[in-house]
Amino acid sequence: MSLISPVWLLLLIPVALLAVAYVLVSLRRSAYAVRFTNLDLLDKVAPRSPGWRRHLPAAALLLMFALVVVGFARPTAEVRVPRERATIMVAFDVSASMSATDVSPDRFSAARQAARQFVEGLPERFNLGLVSFSSSASVAVPPTTDRQAVLNALGRLSTASGTAIGEAVYSSLEAIASLDSEEEAPPAHIVLLSDGSNTTGRTLNDAAAEASSKGVPVTTIAYGTAGGTISLSGQEVPVPVDGPALRGLAEAAGGGFYEAASGSELQAVYEDIGTSVGYRTEQQEVWQWFVAAGLICGLIAAVTSMMWFSRLP
Repeated sequence: MSLISPVWLLLLIPVALLAVAYVLVSLRRSAYAVRFTNLDLLDKVAPRSPGWRRHLPAAALLLMFALVVVGFARPTAEVRVPRERATIMVAFDVSASMSATDVSPDRFSAARQAARQFVEGLPERFNLGLVSFSSSASVAVPPTTDRQAVLNALGRLSTASGTAIGEAVYSSLEAIASLDSEEEAPPAHIVLLSDGSNTTGRTLNDAAAEASSKGVPVTTIAYGTAGGTISLSGQEVPVPVDGPALRGLAEAAGGGFYEAASGSELQAVYEDIGTSVGYRTEQQEVWQWFVAAGLICGLIAAVTSMMWFSRLP
């Protein structure tokens, strides 16, 4: 939390002095009572001491003063607010390694199902596009608000050889540029899922540098396990996920990095990404909360004083 007008906090000094004065007066009253030596007579003529209740109205009143002063200082806090617009490109790996069955029923089927839920969960006003990549990358659906078009394209995907992760980033950036031609384009984000290493096309370093220069974060999902295999020419070929490469791409491009070793984990990852790209964090004034709390303390001081002592504090 930060303050826009911290100079108002100087008013806390007289509040603190008032608190000190109250403590001193209370101590002086206690000392005077002790000097009355006939305790039996004092017990008969003096009313029963209200104990802690005597201090509650004063404490509530002092707290009210402090909260109102902080409110005058105009405190601000980071608040998550939903984005009105954004462009999201989903880059989907359709390389042959996605047919591995280390994820039930296989990587490709589970990933496609999770991607469907991600697409359906995004705000309606968001532009959403789809890029598929294997040995090359292509824009399956340019950014659009038509969710059904993206869902239909996901249903038509099929696996092929090769993994061109760098090309997928470049294709996504080109699709974003073709849509966001206005002066103040909405924020864009690339969400890339892959289970392997970059085997063809431009490098991940080049792709990360290009995305960074365009101000488009790339969030990557390393999908699969280290023990994944596929059957190729009658032989079992290992296809372990390359997490470090995808992490490096995300960090260099200003995005997040996730790992998912199952379909349920992948769904959770997509849900988290959807929340992060669907909201932005901004500083908002929260002075009204301090003033409201101060008024409540003032009411507590007035009510308790009237109930217990038949007077206002």
